[in-house]
Amino acid sequence: MTSHIYYSANNLPEGWDAFVKHDIFLQISYLKALEEASPDNIQLFYVGVFNDGLLVGVAIIQRVQLYLKDMFRKAEVSCLKEFFQNIISKILKGNILVVGNLTHTGQHALFFDENKITQSDFFNVIFEGLDMLRTKIRETQGKKIRALMLKDFFLEDPIHKDKTTFNAHKLHDVFVQPNMIMPTRSNWVKIEDYKADLNKKYRDRYKRAKKKLGAIKCIELDLESIKTNSKKLHSLYLNVSNNAKFNTFILPEKHFYILKQNLNEHFKVFGYYLDDKLVGFYTLILNDKNLETYFLGYDKGLQYTNQLYLNMLYNMVEFGIENKFSSVVYARTAMEIKSSVGARPKAMLVYLKHTNRFMNTILKGIFGLMNPTKDWEERHPFKN
Repeated sequence: MTSHIYYSANNLPEGWDAFVKHDIFLQISYLKALEEASPDNIQLFYVGVFNDGLLVGVAIIQRVQLYLKDMFRKAEVSCLKEFFQNIISKILKGNILVVGNLTHTGQHALFFDENKITQSDFFNVIFEGLDMLRTKIRETQGKKIRALMLKDFFLEDPIHKDKTTFNAHKLHDVFVQPNMIMPTRSNWVKIEDYKADLNKKYRDRYKRAKKKLGAIKCIELDLESIKTNSKKLHSLYLNVSNNAKFNTFILPEKHFYILKQNLNEHFKVFGYYLDDKLVGFYTLILNDKNLETYFLGYDKGLQYTNQLYLNMLYNMVEFGIENKFSSVVYARTAMEIKSSVGARPKAMLVYLKHTNRFMNTILKGIFGLMNPTKDWEERHPFKN
């Protein structure tokens, strides 16, 4: 069993895409796009695991320069909460290695052929690679890795059945906010079928949202339109991103254009126009049978009066139904409104470790402060 670390998606071995054909987030076209359009504080690495020269496992790793004091956004907080935020910043600031993709919700970093390699052997090789990366980063960039994270595993993921390697490396398992996912129903052929399954309260809500949209039109943007509107798209994205209480990165201005260049019809950008002015947008990534919602943005002045965000959620449903996806993956955040259109929460875990032994003993509690569980009421919009 051998492994190799790759520092560019351009150098990934032959057969990589065929091995990970089930997940676009592991494929070379997406990884190239992410490299080119990565946030300034994220650097990508890739690990290939081989058995007698045959690729049997892969891992996507990101070095993230995380300075938490700068990442707590403009939201007003109490003095006590600010005190805890400052403590968190001092403990976790610096460089961390993430086995996963910080720019997207879900486990889109690890895959191995269980017929060719055991889970235990696979993770032992991955952790050896992580140790090599830590040394390489320290020697070539003068940066010390302060923490390690393996992100976004569902509770039913078989990874949890054998935690031998995780326990040996003293990783903590920590709950994070759930992924909001809406399975599409077999009887949904068009959006009217979805509406028919809503109970009266939420059917009326759907009609009200569409009415409030008024003269705003939703149009898919082609590559040239995305390029022309890159600055405006980024500005609208920042309206939403900067409103988050906590965020670990900011996308560069040409992010959406570069993704469209590389993913073509697997990446969609839909713009909302009022009097020929772009006032909102949302993006989608077509990932096999799953429709993955991506970043969005809107004019804050029109968000509530025209219910832009809710209309975006409905449009995502419509696209998923009409294109026969098995599910619409809404990701985390804004759980209550996403549940109101039919998404259900799926609990997720991350595995964490601080490289300082003392800090590692208190890390689980600290991460709970950094990612507090939000109180929200799950909605049930369907008749049955």
